[in-house]
Amino acid sequence: MRDVIDPASDFVFDAVGTVITKKGRVERIPRTDADWDRIRIGAVTLAEGVYLLKIPRPFAPPGDENNSEGPEPSELSPAQAKAKLEADPVLWNAKIEALRNVGLEVIEIVKRKDVNELWDAAENLDQACESCHLEYWYPGEKALMKKLDARLEELFGPRTGTTRKLGMEPDARPPTPPSPKR
Repeated sequence: MRDVIDPASDFVFDAVGTVITKKGRVERIPRTDADWDRIRIGAVTLAEGVYLLKIPRPFAPPGDENNSEGPEPSELSPAQAKAKLEADPVLWNAKIEALRNVGLEVIEIVKRKDVNELWDAAENLDQACESCHLEYWYPGEKALMKKLDARLEELFGPRTGTTRKLGMEPDARPPTPPSPKR
């Protein structure tokens, strides 16, 4: 995750953004072929690299218990995450497919060089990552996230937009990827 998926996702996350400075608002968008190539590399790495998560292996190096110790640990231990995966491998695979689908979505967006869709794809990527992390890394934050979402909706109204769910809900299964064109 740390050495393949995370850096690849940054190629997508960092491709678009808004920075507010003393001089005003600056939009960060891909402008050159090199920018789009970097996004494509990230998308392909995500779409293909995420399948490495299907290979059974330790979640962390031996002895690495991350933040899973103490009276109220903020994270699951690697052993707890592995047990959760083994208890419901269908959910694990759904999370993998959701992330792969975002990678495939971004590959298509890069072909069209569609900046507007790239914004949505970056949000879809965030949803895919957070959905999995809330399940296998820091599930104790699910209740906090629900409260935060409810409060934001109370303050700003229901969220609207074009962002799709890509299998993020625990009972959801990933959508079928598009068939290759012949």
